[in-house]
Amino acid sequence: MSPGTHAQQAFRTEPRNLTVGMGATAVLRCEVLRASGTVQWVKDGLLLGPERSLPGFQRYSMIGNPKRGQYHLQIAKAQLEDDAPYECQAGRSEDSGAIISSTAWVTVQIPPSKPYFEVDMATPWVAGKKYTVSCVAPDAKPVAEITLFKDGVELTGAESFTTSGSKDKLLNTRAEVTYVVTALSSDNGRQLACHANNPAPFRPVETTATMSVYFPPQPPVIVGLEREEVKAGRVLVLECVSHGGNPLATLHWTKNGEVLSTIWEEDIEAQKSSSALRLKITPEDNQAVLCCESVNLVSRSPLSVSRKITVLFEPAEVKLVGELAAIEGQDLILSCYAASSNPPVQIRWWLGYKELNASAVTVEEGDNGGMTTMSNMTHRVSREEDGLELTCEAFNKGTHFSKTQVEKISIYYPPQKIWLDAPPQDVPLHSGTTVRLICFSTGGNPTGTLTWFKNGRVVPSALKQTSFDRGVARELVLVLTASDNMATYRCEAKNEAKKTISAHTKLTVYFPAVSVTITTKQKELRRGQTLTLECESGSSNPKASISWSLGALRSVQPPKTAQFGGVSVQSSLSLNLTSQHHNQRVICQAFSPVLAEGANTFFKLNVFYPPEFSPEQPSQVQVLEDDMATIPLLVSANPEEVSCIWLHRREKLVKEGDLRYHWPDDNSLEIRNVTRKDAGVYTVKCTNDEGVDQTSIMLDVQYAPSVKAEKDPVVVELGGTADLICVADANPVTDGMFSWSFVGEGEVEMGEVTQEDESGLLTIHDVTRAHAGLYQCTADNGIAPAATVGVELVVQFQPELRKGAQWKKVASRGDGTTTAEVVCQAEGIPRVDFSWEKNGVRMDFANPRYEEQTVREGSFHTSTVRVVNVSAALDYAVFSCTARNSLGEDKLDIQLVSTNHPDPPTSFRQVDATQNSVTLEWIPGFNGGLRQRFRIRYREDQLASFLYMDVFPPRATTFTVTGLQPATTYNFSVNALNAMGESGYADNNAVLTITTKVTSGLPAYLTVVFTVVLGVVLLLNSLGCFFGVRWKKRRGQTVISPRRSSQSTASNSNKYESREKINAAAQRTLLIDSGSETDSNVYESYRAVREERRKKREERDDEKEREKGQFGRICGDGEG
Repeated sequence: MSPGTHAQQAFRTEPRNLTVGMGATAVLRCEVLRASGTVQWVKDGLLLGPERSLPGFQRYSMIGNPKRGQYHLQIAKAQLEDDAPYECQAGRSEDSGAIISSTAWVTVQIPPSKPYFEVDMATPWVAGKKYTVSCVAPDAKPVAEITLFKDGVELTGAESFTTSGSKDKLLNTRAEVTYVVTALSSDNGRQLACHANNPAPFRPVETTATMSVYFPPQPPVIVGLEREEVKAGRVLVLECVSHGGNPLATLHWTKNGEVLSTIWEEDIEAQKSSSALRLKITPEDNQAVLCCESVNLVSRSPLSVSRKITVLFEPAEVKLVGELAAIEGQDLILSCYAASSNPPVQIRWWLGYKELNASAVTVEEGDNGGMTTMSNMTHRVSREEDGLELTCEAFNKGTHFSKTQVEKISIYYPPQKIWLDAPPQDVPLHSGTTVRLICFSTGGNPTGTLTWFKNGRVVPSALKQTSFDRGVARELVLVLTASDNMATYRCEAKNEAKKTISAHTKLTVYFPAVSVTITTKQKELRRGQTLTLECESGSSNPKASISWSLGALRSVQPPKTAQFGGVSVQSSLSLNLTSQHHNQRVICQAFSPVLAEGANTFFKLNVFYPPEFSPEQPSQVQVLEDDMATIPLLVSANPEEVSCIWLHRREKLVKEGDLRYHWPDDNSLEIRNVTRKDAGVYTVKCTNDEGVDQTSIMLDVQYAPSVKAEKDPVVVELGGTADLICVADANPVTDGMFSWSFVGEGEVEMGEVTQEDESGLLTIHDVTRAHAGLYQCTADNGIAPAATVGVELVVQFQPELRKGAQWKKVASRGDGTTTAEVVCQAEGIPRVDFSWEKNGVRMDFANPRYEEQTVREGSFHTSTVRVVNVSAALDYAVFSCTARNSLGEDKLDIQLVSTNHPDPPTSFRQVDATQNSVTLEWIPGFNGGLRQRFRIRYREDQLASFLYMDVFPPRATTFTVTGLQPATTYNFSVNALNAMGESGYADNNAVLTITTKVTSGLPAYLTVVFTVVLGVVLLLNSLGCFFGVRWKKRRGQTVISPRRSSQSTASNSNKYESREKINAAAQRTLLIDSGSETDSNVYESYRAVREERRKKREERDDEKEREKGQFGRICGDGEG
């Protein structure tokens, strides 16, 4: 067609419906003939755009040859969202109208998701029940088909229906099948499978589940019990087994309904449960029913198996019943009893080797289903059968076991003879004597039992019966008493034969009175009355004599007959009563001369009397102040209820009046926190129902001293006698209770110490000023604390002015701009007054340029004259100070001068010296009106130069120089410096020579070694020098002695640092001794010092060489 021809657009190929699986690529074809308009795709009414890459739709693109009109739509990785209608459109152009293709549907197939069961597979199923199994295949397109399988076999009868899926266009498929689990165990553990399929996947999607089916076990069986008859004592080992069941069965054993065991084991492989039982058979198990039960979770009821057992057992005991002893000629009647047994036993009797016949046998029901057996036997005995064994035998036919009971029989017959071993009846025995009565008996079976009787009553104190070859004996040991006199002692012999024989004897006993009693007719006894007592002795053999411990015997009555065949005696006593008789015992004694012993009793006297004070009642009581005073009251009375009243200074003491008073139960007086005011006489009056009495006690209150000065201060003139008196208040006042001490500074000679009663006196003769000060008087009477008081001793003396160098000069600039203070200080007592003169003219302090002020401190008095605007012309003068008091006066001239360098110190001396230090002391001179400091100059004794050390602190007047050599002599000096210069050296340039101490020496053997070595070295050195000089002579050389260079000398000298620290308080400096050091402040360098030292050493060396000659020179210096 020519270019000018108009042609209509048309579709060569239109898109068609397309089905594609999810994830695959879909292509919708579209070819346009004569395409002139814009070609684009429409998806479900949405234009996708004209560009072939279709921006905004990543998986969409147009493919094909556009020149051929190919606009195919390609959809990569198809998804559910691509499932929609599509159209291909060509837009209007100038040459053609728009065209739209037919609608093509893209169907995207979606495979189902993993299917799942809608049934509880975690809970096991129960056999026989119906369960509906549902399987769901979710989110498929198109609808999925579901097939159910059991162990690979398809289950039929499933019904399927469809529901909406989780997204639009997706469907869920549900398939249900009703499956009945049979009562067999075959389904247990089988697999259920659900297959889901639609056209989308290559293979079906499936899910599986394992079936768990519960079913009951089989009935149990018992293994190990072959016979029902079992002997007692045997141990049965049984096993209960139950097969099958899911879960496996639980087992338990019971006996007669009581649980024996609940322990079982499971065998998974064999699919069985088993339970072992160990049972020891006892007679109680006879006819018992053993049962084993099995059950699991789905058992409708337990399954069980039972067995009844018959136990064969012997009797638990066989015993003889009846008396095993008999008197000869009588019948022995016994029974033999066999306890329950199965089967019942047969009983036989034996006496020795002879079988006896039973008279009767009885069988009855016994315990545990057994039978008891009783056999009776009667036999007449003779003496010859004594001691034979009687046997009862019980035989069990079931167990083939015999059980016996054996006992010995006894045949009784009486004793044959009895006699006594005792003292003769006609021999008297003393009471208290030990007597032995022995009874003998022979014959009889058993041997006779011996019993002692006294006057027909059994004597329980007889000794234990003993046996001998032919019989028995029993001894009775008697300690004779009055009751044994003429008493009948009988011994009887008796045994089970019930026939008694006896023997007897009597004793004659001497005994003292069996009792003593005292009686009186008077009911109440009082001081001053006469008391009559009656004493009666009890029976005695022979007659006793009566005596009394107090008073005189009044009368004795004739004796009379008494018990035990003895006699009784009576006596009376008269007594005049006093208070001393109260509580005393009056003793009455009945004595037998024959026996040399007696009996006694006493009568305690209860004598009423008014209060009486003991002779030991103290008349004085001492107590320390503040302690508790106890004034004892030693009073006696009867009745003892005594009322006492205490009086002090005629006043009655009552507890309510002073809480410090306290009366204990014994009426003694206690005074708490006693004071010296409580001292004095205390009177006590005591009363009871019989009368009144009184006594007095002195209370002495002792207390620590208090002390005061009789006069303070004590004033005395110099050289006089001082009496220092202190007075003490103390109790007691003891000799030597006063002591004196000086509490001032220093030590003084104490005076004479005396005492007059409560006063202490210190007398000091020839009083000096050193005695002035505080003295302490101490009073100590042995009761703490000691008391002290101070007494001031004031010594009066005329004024004494301080006149040291610092007091005689005052320095100040005379330019009219400064103020000077002229100070005058005096010590004196009494008050010191000052007067001033200037150049001999009394000063007028009305002049405003002069001011005077006096200050007093104790004995020191200071007068200060202030000179304002000091003028050299007017004020450089001599100021005279006069100090006066009533005892005299003193005068000092003080020179006011211009400021200048200080004056030299004085009194320069050594305080101490060690191995490496020296301590020095001096008195400062006038400081020149300025602050001054001090410097120590020192050197070794043979050196020309000095070391200097500045004193620190600057104003100190004692200083220690350290860093010195041991055993070395040093020369020391000191001077003062201020801002204007320095002073001369102390004490007119005096030099203090001090040698430091020696260190501890070397041991003797080391000293000898060093000496020998040094000698050898010197000898070798001399020989070297000698041969060296001879060698030089032979060669014609001349030895010239050159001068030593200052450099070599300096190299051998000790270096000095101007900043070298001696200690923390001083600095050392070297200063040339120029001969005019006192006026020079010029410090020279250490090099000049070293040069001087070098020159001096050279001069000494040259001098030595000249004296020693050629061979005395140092080797190498030349020849002489």
